[in-house]
Amino acid sequence: MKPASFEYVAPATVPEALHLLADDTVDSKVLAGGQSLIPLMNLRLAAPERLIDINNLRDLAYIRDDINGLHIGAMTRHTDVLASTSVRQMTPLLHEAAGFVAHSQVRNRGTLGGTLAHADAAAEIPVALLASNAVITARSIEGERQISVEDFFQGYFSTTLRADELIVDVFLPAMPPHGGSAFNEFSRRRGDYAIGGAAVVLVFDDQGICESARVALLAAGPQPVRAPASEGLLVGHRLDGELILAAAKAAASSANPVTSIHGSAEYRRAVIEEMVARGLREATQRAGV
Repeated sequence: MKPASFEYVAPATVPEALHLLADDTVDSKVLAGGQSLIPLMNLRLAAPERLIDINNLRDLAYIRDDINGLHIGAMTRHTDVLASTSVRQMTPLLHEAAGFVAHSQVRNRGTLGGTLAHADAAAEIPVALLASNAVITARSIEGERQISVEDFFQGYFSTTLRADELIVDVFLPAMPPHGGSAFNEFSRRRGDYAIGGAAVVLVFDDQGICESARVALLAAGPQPVRAPASEGLLVGHRLDGELILAAAKAAASSANPVTSIHGSAEYRRAVIEEMVARGLREATQRAGV
């Protein structure tokens, strides 16, 4: 298949890109890595009138330490996230999740901002950012606004990003002391879309009591979702095997996966339950508890 005809533009600066997006007379799509958009266009599932290629905006490709965490530019490639010592040390969950993204060829092109804007519920990075309590900066010609990742995803491939906005930055808080994280997914083959998975971030006090818990689920519904019932069971308690299994079951019960050729909804819930249980054990161990 080949895409429908479209106008191609490659702005040299962010302001130029924003002015193009502000033109609401043309149906435009932003091309970052293109690992999802181009196949959709080839299948005629997406047919934008204008393609805005932002690969020249190299000032949006960065990883910068902040006293409280990391700022990562929207055009940062997954392979650069994987190679970053700062990401590995300060936000280890994102580093671990990036290693599950497809294959090296895809990671070399795919971008942090692109996968966020695409908002695939089976994509690793959005779920990791949800568990990490990330903050997204979106910019238009009218200015910037910060969007909590909690408020960003709205449904199937849908976000609160406006048509005239461009994701420019993502902030991730650093892992606090006595904190641990883990990312687990199950797929037919490494690099395939996940049948189910989970991203977990736990923080403990000096006595080993769980102070906060964030459990985000992969391929568990129309969008990346958290499991508040599971989190509520964990906070205020010391995590043992019985509690971990109960929290994993609560997470799976709240999941709403779809039946597909790769497994029924019930099978996917079972996979999610196991991935949550593994994540809770690993995060606890990595926190030194």
